Amino acid sequence: MLRTPSVVLAAALLLGCCVLSHAFYLPGVAPEDYQKGDEVVVKAEKLNSVRTQLPYEYYTLPFCEPAKQKRSDEVLNLGEIMHGSRIHSTPYAFKVLEDEYCKILCTSTYTPDQIEEFAAMTEDDYRVHMLLDNLPLAMTHYFEHEDGEEASKVYEIGYKLGHLVAAQGDEEESEDASVYLNNHLRFTVLYHEDPSFEGYRIVGFEVEPFSVLHRPVKEKEFEDEECDGVEAGKDGKCALKTCSKENPVDAGFEDSQLLLDTHKESPSEVIWTYDVLWKPSPIKWASRWDTYLQMQDEQVHWFSILNSFMIVLFLSGLVAIIMIRALKNDFRRYEQQLDLESSEEHEETGWKLVHGDVFRPPRYTALLSVYVGTGVQVSLMACVVMAFALLGFLSPANRGSLMSTALFLFVFMGIFGGYHASRMYKMFRGTSWKKMTLITALMFPGTVFAVFFVLNLAIWGQRSSGAVPFGTLIALLFMWFGISVPLVFLGSYFGFKKKAIEHPVRTNQIPRQVPPHTWYMTPALTILVGGVLPFGAVFVELFFILSSIWLHQFYYLFGFLFLVLVILVLTCAEITVVMCYFQLCSEDYHWWWRSYLTSGSCALYLFCYSVLYYTTRLEITKFVSGLLFFGYMAIFSYAFFVVTGTVGFLSCLWFVRKIYASVKVD
Repeated sequence: MLRTPSVVLAAALLLGCCVLSHAFYLPGVAPEDYQKGDEVVVKAEKLNSVRTQLPYEYYTLPFCEPAKQKRSDEVLNLGEIMHGSRIHSTPYAFKVLEDEYCKILCTSTYTPDQIEEFAAMTEDDYRVHMLLDNLPLAMTHYFEHEDGEEASKVYEIGYKLGHLVAAQGDEEESEDASVYLNNHLRFTVLYHEDPSFEGYRIVGFEVEPFSVLHRPVKEKEFEDEECDGVEAGKDGKCALKTCSKENPVDAGFEDSQLLLDTHKESPSEVIWTYDVLWKPSPIKWASRWDTYLQMQDEQVHWFSILNSFMIVLFLSGLVAIIMIRALKNDFRRYEQQLDLESSEEHEETGWKLVHGDVFRPPRYTALLSVYVGTGVQVSLMACVVMAFALLGFLSPANRGSLMSTALFLFVFMGIFGGYHASRMYKMFRGTSWKKMTLITALMFPGTVFAVFFVLNLAIWGQRSSGAVPFGTLIALLFMWFGISVPLVFLGSYFGFKKKAIEHPVRTNQIPRQVPPHTWYMTPALTILVGGVLPFGAVFVELFFILSSIWLHQFYYLFGFLFLVLVILVLTCAEITVVMCYFQLCSEDYHWWWRSYLTSGSCALYLFCYSVLYYTTRLEITKFVSGLLFFGYMAIFSYAFFVVTGTVGFLSCLWFVRKIYASVKVD
């Protein structure tokens, strides 16, 4: 049985408080110093949309491509592949500290079908994501504070592929809206200079997109590729009427923007251009991610912590009343009955009456053991991931590190899952430990993989880069069957070799009949009620987590998340103990499964909340996108169920063993 020392919990709380009070940053990559005139290349990551949730490779659309000898693709880690990132080189090339205006990227001629592709993705609100020196491209906004403080800079990751303009002139959704393509980008590269190092360090990568209907001064110059990579108008070549160093691009009116005419049957020409501005910045390299990770709703997070803390105080008071008052009185009464020198038999009542049945093995002991072992495996994985995140090792600078770490840790934590599953199974006097171990190794990951594979097939059908390649699926299967399954069997072998957990009281041969339940103690009602408070402790933070996943925002508030998870564990443990005590007092000894389901039922509320979030916060219209949302939320809810259920079960097991070991039974 799991016994967590209080010193470990105290150390974990101290670590969380230290992270909140004094955050430190371990970026995972060394800074790169550039010299004036050095060339830095922009890399394209992907195209994505909050409306479709289907990422695509950058070159899914016919953007300008670099020369073949300069084109290169980065090797990605497992987490990046799972997120749908495919990093490619682009023809955008900057020279350090050299501003450029209206530089012609390329002139492309598109067929009507290609124009239709641009228009369709613009209507689906797709954004283009790029990288420079491992920093994501972002649009700049300023957040006004209500207290009159100076406005804070806020980044919006990526830039919109284009925009829609309705007939009335307002940018909004409309079937008759005109679609405009952003073909001119104004990049602003922020750099930091310091005497402590030689050169310059890039600390920001900003963009402002424009839609410009470029008009060449001389049409013939743009017929060939001689203008590609040339600054418009420099030395009198490749001049544009709409863009020059002296007359930079500005937000124009509709007649000067690049309209995508989807009804045109002839090819359309698009001139792609960009500006590059280098600006000094006081931001140091170690702090360059702060703007990306800036927290705008700090008071909301603290309110969430306070709300959850009050729930824990309420439950702790309730548990204290039970432990100190009710149980103490029970123990005193039972001891007085034993000390009475009278021949009259005293009838036992309450939870002591079921001492001969309270440790009777429940139905489906193997399945319960499997769920406990799986819960331990997932819980330990989450704890280690949280520890790495608190120390800064899983920063956004290490793209895909969070997903990769979680997958590898789940695989290697299989040894602890198998160990605890076999310990539970042997406590229930089970004998088919090999069969139980096989179920432990296959049930949870098998269910998750089956759902994931079906979703992956749906993404494949959309030709999205979010579809995991076949080779990666083989690697995942190898991690499962080649590493996880053997480790589960190894842990189960050592767990089953140990002596079985002995109960403090003997179990009667004939089971006692359970009296009828009152309406408020029916299993279904107590299970549903038991999940309300644990969910109430996390639902505010859950909103920010869902927003980071489905609205493609950064989430790096692991200090807050750590405190919320500690409160969740305490809430699950306390509510399960309270409900278990009431159940035993009503002479119902079938507490094994109910203790697991009582705290685990908060996963049902989590899934219901995700449905509410889907209907109120997201604008998903495609069937495949909705299928992805509910499929992944079902996986997340399932994992949440096994974790919270295991916490409640082990807490209740400790409580029951403790109280029955403290009474004298004839």
